[in-house]
Amino acid sequence: MDSQSSFKKLADFGRALLGKPTLSEGLPIISEYAKGVSGAQRCSIFIRNSDNKTLWTTLADETDPIIIHENDGIAGHTIKEGKPLLINDPYHDERFLSSIDAKTGFVTENIASVPIFDSARRIIGVFQLLNKPEGFSAADSKSMIFFAHYISTYLELALSYDTQGSLLKKEEHEH
Repeated sequence: MDSQSSFKKLADFGRALLGKPTLSEGLPIISEYAKGVSGAQRCSIFIRNSDNKTLWTTLADETDPIIIHENDGIAGHTIKEGKPLLINDPYHDERFLSSIDAKTGFVTENIASVPIFDSARRIIGVFQLLNKPEGFSAADSKSMIFFAHYISTYLELALSYDTQGSLLKKEEHEH
């Protein structure tokens, strides 16, 4: 694919995302685009909840939401280190949470994990791609950093939108 069609595809993706104000609407679009571009089998986006120190997915392809402590697993180490992690043999990496695979029935062969920063440079989440047939490389890491930056503003706004919406619903029930 030439660079002009790549940029057009990215622009089309961005326009599609703009019309989806909530995480539940936007995350599937992000996942499908990321998998299509990377060739990975799955995409997970962990959102960081600083209040209770957890990471949670509203999107983890074909599985129930996953909730872990923000220090646990590859996602937790991505936050601790604040930089991408490429793990091409996760079952031999002590940071990997094989219990999630056991629970979901999915077998993770490789992981690319990148922090997502907000506009104040705080880590608000982790973007992960799983099971790329030939494994992940430094070039994948660079692409994912760019993509995480590209989606970060959307995620920040959607989180705010979702939070405000749930606060409004709570106020309506109280009155």
